[in-house]
Amino acid sequence: MDDVKYFPYGEKELAYLRKKDKKLSAVINRVGHIERAVDDDLFSAVVHHIVGQQISTKAQATVWARVQNALGTVDAEHVLGYGEVNLQSLGISLRKAEYITDFAEKIRSGAFNLESVKYMSDADAIRTLSSLKGIGVWTAEMILLFCLQRPNVFSYDDLAIQRGLRMVYHHRKIDRKLFEKYHRRFSPYCSVASLYLWEVSGGAIPGMRDYALVNK
Repeated sequence: MDDVKYFPYGEKELAYLRKKDKKLSAVINRVGHIERAVDDDLFSAVVHHIVGQQISTKAQATVWARVQNALGTVDAEHVLGYGEVNLQSLGISLRKAEYITDFAEKIRSGAFNLESVKYMSDADAIRTLSSLKGIGVWTAEMILLFCLQRPNVFSYDDLAIQRGLRMVYHHRKIDRKLFEKYHRRFSPYCSVASLYLWEVSGGAIPGMRDYALVNK
């Protein structure tokens, strides 16, 4: 797929993070460059993230492929034309189908200005997106990172980020105060730091373990 786009970052961001943190620098050197796909269509990204809530990554990929094949173009008109019942036939729960059609109706009616989100600050964009049914703060943060490609997203509610921090820095627990210390350290490139912490959490570096699980 030649048209796949990846989260953009390069030596400027890596040099900054290496300078700020020796342990993260070692992780960056071990893992190398990370290619994480992004979807720069905001409507599609919102639907995609609703579909993926509380299911495995593999299941999300399967259901999302069905959605794309069924709709052709993932936009408000196609969603509403396809309908709630048909969405459920693709493996989407009733509640998620309701969220998706409610979102599409808000876009079609003009009740929600999706385009304006692109020009908001991170905090305002998260607040606005999480006003939609089915979109919480964590989902909004993921949309900022993987759709809007904002450079400084660092999600306290992301369990894999917390796990990655425990593994790299040997913490038993990541409370809000400790999290904010790393947030300040990695800013303004928290999104890139997040990519590496997700890799660590997923087992990218053999021998690293989660210290929350030691001596329980």
